[in-house]
Amino acid sequence: MTQPDAPSPSTIDRWQGVRRLLVVRLDNLGDVLMTTPAMAALRSAFPLAHITLLTSPSGAMLAPHIGVVDEVMAVTVPWMKGGPMRPAINPERFDLVERVRAGGHEAAIIFTTASQSPLPMAMVCWQAGVPLRLAHCRENPYDLLSDWVGDQEVVQDGMRHEVRRQLDLLSAIGVHSPDVGMVFELRAADQAGARAHLKRIGLPAGHAFVLMHPGATAPSRRYPAAFFGQALGQLMQRGLTCVFVGSGDDADLVREAHAAAGGHGLVLLNQLTLGELGALIQQASVLVCNNSGPAHLAAAVGTPVVDLYALTNPQHTPWQVPSRVLYHDVPCRNCLRSVCPQGHHACLREVAPAAVAGAVMDLLESSVHEQSRPAA
Repeated sequence: MTQPDAPSPSTIDRWQGVRRLLVVRLDNLGDVLMTTPAMAALRSAFPLAHITLLTSPSGAMLAPHIGVVDEVMAVTVPWMKGGPMRPAINPERFDLVERVRAGGHEAAIIFTTASQSPLPMAMVCWQAGVPLRLAHCRENPYDLLSDWVGDQEVVQDGMRHEVRRQLDLLSAIGVHSPDVGMVFELRAADQAGARAHLKRIGLPAGHAFVLMHPGATAPSRRYPAAFFGQALGQLMQRGLTCVFVGSGDDADLVREAHAAAGGHGLVLLNQLTLGELGALIQQASVLVCNNSGPAHLAAAVGTPVVDLYALTNPQHTPWQVPSRVLYHDVPCRNCLRSVCPQGHHACLREVAPAAVAGAVMDLLESSVHEQSRPAA
């Protein structure tokens, strides 16, 4: 990987007067969450600036919960998948250059993973007349970027976490922050709504529970739904209360998991806002889920998570929260594919439900141990 050199005084001078800043993160909700520490650092560095987040429709759902930005603009682009809400794109009506130009932005920072190119969006910002443009880039961008960090990062075990990658990019313009926590602001209505949903399915206020979310946008990142159900059954045999949650495309997975559990466990389906889901995760003792948005929500709100981690990419593990990351090692690891190219899905299918239940118990026992430890 390439760490940015210390910025020159002229670079700092060019950026320090920015008053209208465009922050670009065009992929999924979880990716946007992992960029919130960088957004918070920008807010601290540019306290008077109007900061606009340009993101996918999926990422834009975070708008009420990331107060470090002033405005969120949703867009669908042909070079990025951008989550399950991606509508069809009409090339003749693709007006992103005009939309960016209308914002009067003085600078743009384009956040990408190591497997994505910033150049399409850099071209948009250049055409829109945004003077300052920063990104990681694997090839020489010439005039498309005014400031850039050479990207030699390889998708492999041991690579930087996605949160750290984006914070490192900002150091190229002299922006640093000791606070690297993710941002997801819960409102009182979110907390009250989550409690009301739990009460409606028969769970009293304050009753401990394990939350299971079997969904993920990419099929390659889905632990078999039936295995979720089997793990839940084992946890209930140990006296734990378990709740399945899901919405939209997750509905069939939740039903399959619930059936595999013999109809045991409580179910919340198609009923929660994103804020209520975040509050529900915060109120849970442990979240069990795939490597997807809910795992990053858990990290943002401080809930321990058992992450069924498909070996599609290694840099998206739960950030700064107690976790157990479960997978079965395979030669085709780090494939970056949305559908298993080998067809066997062994990196997840070979993880036994008993291992999932064991990981939950391990986290619960660790939590009890921490709570009982005498204060220093």
